Amino acid sequence: MSSIALVSFNSRARELAPGFIVSLIAAAAASFLSEHYGAPVMLFALLLGLALNFLAADGKCKAGIEFTARTVLRIGIALLGMRITLEQIAALGWKPIALVIVVVLVTILVSVAAAKALGFKRIFGMLTGGATAICGASAALALAAALPNHPQKERATLFTVIGVSALSTLAMILYPMIANWFELSPQMAGVFLGATIHDVAQVVGAGYSMSAETGDTATVVKLMRVAMLLPVIVSAAMITRLQGADPTGKRPPLLPWFAVAFLLLACVNSTGWVPTLVQGGLNDLSRWCLVVAISALGMKTQLKELAAVGIKPILLMVGETVFLAALVLLLLRWAM
Repeated sequence: MSSIALVSFNSRARELAPGFIVSLIAAAAASFLSEHYGAPVMLFALLLGLALNFLAADGKCKAGIEFTARTVLRIGIALLGMRITLEQIAALGWKPIALVIVVVLVTILVSVAAAKALGFKRIFGMLTGGATAICGASAALALAAALPNHPQKERATLFTVIGVSALSTLAMILYPMIANWFELSPQMAGVFLGATIHDVAQVVGAGYSMSAETGDTATVVKLMRVAMLLPVIVSAAMITRLQGADPTGKRPPLLPWFAVAFLLLACVNSTGWVPTLVQGGLNDLSRWCLVVAISALGMKTQLKELAAVGIKPILLMVGETVFLAALVLLLLRWAM
């Protein structure tokens, strides 16, 4: 019995290896370019993946690319739990926690309503709103993994990743100027940056460019937004389950396994028993999984389909970003 299982495993590994290796090479190239030219690694991975999209039609690479875009993605999302501890969140007090919860919920609800008004499905609004409100490209990928299969889902996901990465880079440059213009204290500036900039790397870059205190506060507030990923994924899965929206007829699980793993890892990380070296290694592994997966997603997408999205989705994402920044500034002035 064990020999049959071993043969089956070896056969499956040989089938998946070409596509996975190609995705890994694209991710390594994206990391090199990101380190040397300063643009988001997710954006480089996506662009390189798009340039190699002819490989997804090739019999040898197709299965590995599909596996990477689906399973490796979910592993990366689960490992995001190692970035969060309950102690970090509690140290800031209740006001920033309340602010993050309100901001995430309101932004997603407004995004869903705006998407419907522009003629899109509500699910697209949840995808773009979740990416804007929670943690950029990682949230877009996590939400897409929890949503039902749809002919346009991958195109919508990739468009969201491109948009949120570009807007996050722009925000990293502009938002410290806005914080200075409004004369925010170092802690309030940290809350503003952490609650508005989409991706973790850009939050860190913007926060520490102002001061160490601002950087520390911004990072913890951002991680609180990452923690909101779990309830939002569960909500998306519940909505999908109630709608029975998957055309294959399979109802998605009420609680996806990667969401359960995310929560468990966050709890384990909160105990303080995880050595710093292990924690750092798992965070790096999470980042690599997400970068490799986004390069595979790029390979599965036809560029001409992506170019056909039109101006409305761009306006939706820019509007969501502006709304989020305005809402956070308003709440900072009124409540903190």
